[in-house]
Amino acid sequence: MTDIYQLIQSYMPELLKLLEESVNMDSPSSDKTHTDRMADWYAFQFERIVGGRVSRQPNREYGDRLLCEAGEGERRVLLLGHLDTVWPAGEAERRPFTIRGGRAYGPGVYDMKAGLLQAMFALKALKEAGRFPADKTVAVFINSDEEISSVTSRAAIEEEAGSASAVLVLEPPMEPNGALKTARKGSGRYKLVIEGVSAHAGVDPSKGVSAIHELSYQIQALQALNNFETGTSVNVGIIHGGIASNVVAGSAEAEIDVRVATKEEAERIHEAVMGLKPKLPFAKLTISGGMLRPPMVRTEEAGRLYRLARQIAQDELNLNLPEAATGGVSDGNFTAALGIPTLDGLGARGDFAHSPKEYVELEEIPRRTLLLARLIERC
Repeated sequence: MTDIYQLIQSYMPELLKLLEESVNMDSPSSDKTHTDRMADWYAFQFERIVGGRVSRQPNREYGDRLLCEAGEGERRVLLLGHLDTVWPAGEAERRPFTIRGGRAYGPGVYDMKAGLLQAMFALKALKEAGRFPADKTVAVFINSDEEISSVTSRAAIEEEAGSASAVLVLEPPMEPNGALKTARKGSGRYKLVIEGVSAHAGVDPSKGVSAIHELSYQIQALQALNNFETGTSVNVGIIHGGIASNVVAGSAEAEIDVRVATKEEAERIHEAVMGLKPKLPFAKLTISGGMLRPPMVRTEEAGRLYRLARQIAQDELNLNLPEAATGGVSDGNFTAALGIPTLDGLGARGDFAHSPKEYVELEEIPRRTLLLARLIERC
């Protein structure tokens, strides 16, 4: 164990106190009042804990974003995190922060309020140990709408990543073994709206064109696009249609989720979805949406970052740290698609993201904080 590790362990009482404070503050993506309040809190804590600089990026639609910086060096390392959660306002009061059996529970504790604090205390440890790299500036970009696909933040993330030599993403690792993520699928969302012709289902059904009938054909066409061998999945997750059982449905709609492993598959699936044609006479299709995040493809540069992290884990924590690919997405998808070496899954260990059972393993927090600190120092 290093001197940094002892420092990090000494920070744990304060870290847990702050984790409780942050988890007990609601920060739903779509509620600007709450997410701005959360941004205020993180800005204050970063300046206090790290002694760094904070720039606030106003956002009219969702919460303001934060760019937190430490160091003055020319080489720039970017850490990506988000302050928003999937939980609605009032969830923290209904289900406040608790500790049971070595685990901390509460809304957003795992995804990803513990990870943000790990980043702050990793930087604090490097500074106090006199090991903050003089040639680097470390930027922590704290997003406010990640859980809703970073709809207003993508451009800002890509701009910050453009000057970075490496990107470290504070999303949770893959469980059950804490694997780092070197590849992620890209994701897209589409909406299909069908216009048919309404008619009385008993008196004159032949005058109608059922939008639901048409939707059934389109669902089959969409399902046929699945190719699990190449990692392509197309899922019709929500459907609506009709107004009554005795009415030939004049309208129907579907919401579609797409996941792809490569840029080529993203282009192919987009063309296929947007090119859907009606099967029934007089039925009309309206298709909207598109790919929201490009695939994060494993590169040799990402592999180099992973191998460095694995070596640190072996040498200093006696841990075997695997790597993994996942169908989930993060803001790391954006930076990897720009060709910036990106390593994901450096946040807190735990489980059950987006679930009331969400938790973090308390004994893992110092280890993952050390891993992050040493990676910042050496990457």
